[in-house]
Amino acid sequence: MADAVVVLALLLVAGCATAAVLNRDPTHQALVLSVLGTTLAVLFTVLQAPDVGLSQLAVGSAL
Repeated sequence: MADAVVVLALLLVAGCATAAVLNRDPTHQALVLSVLGTTLAVLFTVLQAPDVGLSQLAVGSAL
């Protein structure tokens, strides 16, 4: 079960990163990058690194 959650989180991160690269509108890129930061924080939490996830949220919200 835990492996399925990790795979799902990795797929979400890969999808968001691909969408950020392929998108040409800066407004949409900013939106996708904020979603990417949130999905990275979720991935770090799933991988049992909640401190890194919180750091990702703090840095992502500051930018």
